[in-house]
Amino acid sequence: MRFLPVCVVLLALGAVQAFGSAADGKTVYDAKCKICHKADGSGMPVMKMRALGSAEVQAKSDADLKKDFTAGNGKMKAIVVTDPQAADLVAYIRTLKK
Repeated sequence: MRFLPVCVVLLALGAVQAFGSAADGKTVYDAKCKICHKADGSGMPVMKMRALGSAEVQAKSDADLKKDFTAGNGKMKAIVVTDPQAADLVAYIRTLKK
């Protein structure tokens, strides 16, 4: 029974990490994404780069967003990020919702 509180805390910390940090995601975004999607995520329509705050992008699941930028999606080349960076990047993209 003494280990139950420790297990609960460890599980909670793992759940928090799984959701990602928008602040850390902005750092990844600035380094790897803003060149095509602009600093504000508005994209470049002339190059068919979507606005990341658009309903179409925001309707995607977290897993689909991660797949888009880690595996590429036909329009976009894959970027190399760690799993935690991918979670952070998704968290940041969610802040761009219009």
